[in-house]
Amino acid sequence: MKSIASVLLVLVLIAAVLAGAAAYGWHLFKIPGPLAQDTVFVLEKGTGLRVLARKLKENNIINNDLSFILGVRIEENSARLQAGEYRVPAGISGEALMALFVSGKVIERLLTIPEGLQSREIKALIDAAPGLEGEITRPMPEGAFLPESYQYRLGDTRDELVARMAAGMQEAVANLMRETPPPPEIRTAAELIILASIVEKETALPEERPRVAAVFLNRLRKGMKLQSDPTVVYGITEGTRDLDRPLSRKDLAAETPYNTYQISGLPKGPIANPGLDSLKAVLQPEQTSSLYFVADGTGGHAFSDTLEQHNENVRKWRKLNKKQ
Repeated sequence: MKSIASVLLVLVLIAAVLAGAAAYGWHLFKIPGPLAQDTVFVLEKGTGLRVLARKLKENNIINNDLSFILGVRIEENSARLQAGEYRVPAGISGEALMALFVSGKVIERLLTIPEGLQSREIKALIDAAPGLEGEITRPMPEGAFLPESYQYRLGDTRDELVARMAAGMQEAVANLMRETPPPPEIRTAAELIILASIVEKETALPEERPRVAAVFLNRLRKGMKLQSDPTVVYGITEGTRDLDRPLSRKDLAAETPYNTYQISGLPKGPIANPGLDSLKAVLQPEQTSSLYFVADGTGGHAFSDTLEQHNENVRKWRKLNKKQ
């Protein structure tokens, strides 16, 4: 009987020790952790709970790795921890950290695509964006991507982001054309993007875009050539590089499907990726009879209705240029 009592006593003591250890582990799981300042922690895909707990302890984020394992298992969250890049606040408890991993509230990174970039320039920005994975394998045609600020997460693929940019342009154009029917000179969404890309490259001033668009629409209506310098540049470079020199008379006479000094109507495709303002400008042009514009030396343009007025504005621009 004594031996049975002794065994029972040992078992009770062991149970008490285990209960005490579990209680202490739960306590360590609930109280603030040792992390002194906010940090970023990456929970990689396929990481098991034991490996995760060890890494958290090694990075001085949690009080104890075994207590973290205990707490996650008691809460039955082992299979609910989501991979990703997390911003971890100082002093976070194991319990709060578990909740953060379960929530999937990872860091959202941001990539801004400025208006008027060519597709090769957009590709360079995406290639250089930290945290994206894989190479771009999708085609990147000119004018297919909406300039915008895009959120992405660590581990997203470059192809996924390119697809979102293309979908953004398609959706934006469809919505704009649904809200505002295009003028008679613009028959399709593709033509809208082409003219908007020219407007985008002609002026950097948002307030000028509706008037610049109006000039080109007026010229199309009258059967006049657009005579847009940026289209000449694109015909030479085909969007593969910057020209890095002024246009020459030879350039203006070059026969390319983009040179609007030589061809009638619109070029065969966009010369850049236009933003929403330029797309809207083509759909809602200023009411004007202007047919010409030239730089005015202030960053904007001087507009005119007649060739005589335009030639005078050109003389003023050249005279101003010589003084500089």
